[in-house]
Amino acid sequence: MCETSIGLKSQCPLVFGSSIFANFTKTPRLDFLNFLEFKITDIIDIVLVAALLYYVYKLVRGTVAINIFIGIVIVWALWKLTELLQMKMISSMVGGFMNIGLIALIIVFQQEIRKFLLMIGSTNLASKRSFVRHFKFLKQEAMPSDTDVDAIVGACDRMADTKTGAIIVMERNNSLDFIKSTGDAMNIMITQPILESIFFKNSPLHDGAIIIQDNYVTATRVILPVSNDRNIPLRFGLRHRAAVGITEKTDAICLVVSEETGSISYIKNGEFVPFKSAEELIALIKKDLE
Repeated sequence: MCETSIGLKSQCPLVFGSSIFANFTKTPRLDFLNFLEFKITDIIDIVLVAALLYYVYKLVRGTVAINIFIGIVIVWALWKLTELLQMKMISSMVGGFMNIGLIALIIVFQQEIRKFLLMIGSTNLASKRSFVRHFKFLKQEAMPSDTDVDAIVGACDRMADTKTGAIIVMERNNSLDFIKSTGDAMNIMITQPILESIFFKNSPLHDGAIIIQDNYVTATRVILPVSNDRNIPLRFGLRHRAAVGITEKTDAICLVVSEETGSISYIKNGEFVPFKSAEELIALIKKDLE
């Protein structure tokens, strides 16, 4: 401590300057360096956030919502950057948009949020295969599907030639038990003749949809929820609307054979997926079932 005012000017500049530096280092400007101190909980936090973002991306991938999702990520990154640089005006504006826009996001992502909650609630960890499938993004190679996709597409080709109407729902991660109860429970291994015989017009099982899980038909004559989407072309009937409805509410994929035109439609995430040949369709389905 200095004894005189003159000494304060001559003897204490070092002490005074060091106190200023100490106070400066405590300011929020350098708080962002705290991320260098890692804890176990920080690692768990990062892993959980990465898993959450992965599932969100998985839900919106291939849909129009992916562009909205990317836009939200960009706006959020801009918000955090302006906070870091202490640009108070733009930060408050973007922050206000993020807070008020939460309700709008819930409305925009209504179907995706429903599918996400359904995916969490219906996750079946009873089997090793199902458990590993939810963490397959950590593996270099995807697990091959047991489903005989060639037999399914082959049966659809034959039914298309004879204009036999059919709707085939292939279960993925979301459980479809809530709609299996509307039909007849089955446990039939997939073969091309079996699928053709189920949808034969004089068969008692041809009405409604069938559910395929792995390589088995687990339900027939299933009643599916019909989509009310007005963007579906009028040339598509109730089969196509039912396929759109179930793929909107779950992550299942559908094949529909039109009874009027004999055309085959592939539907995923509530949208029609284009393809040029049976070989391309088989490749698409195998990729989606991985």
